[in-house]
Formats: sequence, C-alpha cells, structure tokens
Amino acid sequence: MKEKKIHDPTSMHEVAIVYKRPLFDTMPHITNSEDVNSIIKEVVDLNTLDLKEFFWVLLLNNGNRVLGIAEIGRGDTKAVTVNVKEIFQLVIKTNAVGLVLCHNHPSGILKPSEADKAMTKKIKEASKLFSVSLLDHVIITSEDYYSFVDGGLI
Repeated sequence: MKEKKIHDPTSMHEVAIVYKRPLFDTMPHITNSEDVNSIIKEVVDLNTLDLKEFFWVLLLNNGNRVLGIAEIGRGDTKAVTVNVKEIFQLVIKTNAVGLVLCHNHPSGILKPSEADKAMTKKIKEASKLFSVSLLDHVIITSEDYYSFVDGGLI
C-alpha cells in the first residue's frame, strides 16, 4: 500500500488573479448620478426593468473611469439578494478603488426601502476594509432614477 504524503504537490491548486482593464479611452467616465443612470441603461436589458429586481455594481479606477459593470443579483418583483462577498471579489480582481451600486425598482417607486438603506450601509462599512470608496447607490426605473448621494443618504 502506497503511503500518501500530507503535502502532496499534485493535490495542491494554484490561485491566480488575472484582469486586464479596458483601454483607457474606451472607459466611460462618471462625474455624477446622471452619468451612472446613462451608463447603466446602455448595458442592461431595458425590457426587464419592470419585471424583476436586478443589482449591479460599477467598478471604478482612481479617475472614476468604469473598469467594469457586473450583475450581482437577480430577484423577483419585490427584492433581490446581494452577495457582498462577490462584490469584493470583483473589487480585488479589477483593482478598483471606487464603487457605485445600482439596482432597479420594478414598481416604478424611486424611494429607497429600509432594506436598500441597510444594504448600502453594510457595503459602505465593508468597503472601508478594502480602502475602496462607495461613491453612490442609484435606483433606476424605466422613467427616472434616484441617487443616495443626491438624496443625502451617503
């Protein structure tokens, strides 16, 4: 019987972080909440905004250029589950220094819920551990948008 070594190198797996940012000139620039609304509506399926909730994160470099946009969650007509760990996996992978959160309200009501406020606070606290700035949380509908920054909530 062959004795198995405790630290058998063939049983170990290497972990690597790989990311190549987009070309600088192709990266959208965010200066305000209107920019966030415009950029997100260019990349999401507008035909689904009134069907169910989605949650996205915009990952930004130090100049507020968009490194990437990721869909973090798909919910139902009333809520979406957000995996905070996945957000920070993407932050690390893209070397982002800024975040903008975004989700939709299929109801068309732009008022942030208590759950929206609690999630924003949770992500803001977590972002401090990674030296990342949470710049805004934008709620979008088919007709309009609401910014936590513009509303004084961040």
